[in-house]
Amino acid sequence: MKLNQEEIKQIIPHRHPFLFIEEMVELRVREYGIGRKTFRDDDDFFKGHFPEKPVVPGVILIESMAQVGAVVLLSDPEFKGKLAFFTGIKNAKFRKSVFPGDTVDYHCEIHKIRGAFGFGHGKAFVNGELVCECEISFAVGS
Repeated sequence: MKLNQEEIKQIIPHRHPFLFIEEMVELRVREYGIGRKTFRDDDDFFKGHFPEKPVVPGVILIESMAQVGAVVLLSDPEFKGKLAFFTGIKNAKFRKSVFPGDTVDYHCEIHKIRGAFGFGHGKAFVNGELVCECEISFAVGS
């Protein structure tokens, strides 16, 4: 299944400037998803990170993977209208920098759902090269 940004907004509450997924290019509800975003020169955070050499902040890469995970989970009718809150980030590794003009594919696989808690693994790729990965955990609430 594929989703455009308007369809994503029906699932998660994030909005500009904090919605970091432009489309879902693959979605298997409760299992796996791939979200995509192309970063632009005028993205707000580049004004301060860093003005002379703009680089996408690592925390935005992590947040983007988590947003993909939230879409994967909250697409399930059982969780419709809920929110996914971060409860943990482990083993985050940043392998390459991401710059304006780069298109990032965010992969997130949900490994386990136990009650209102979920656990997954995210990876971010630019042109097929791994740039970031981490384990995430989250709680689903109202």
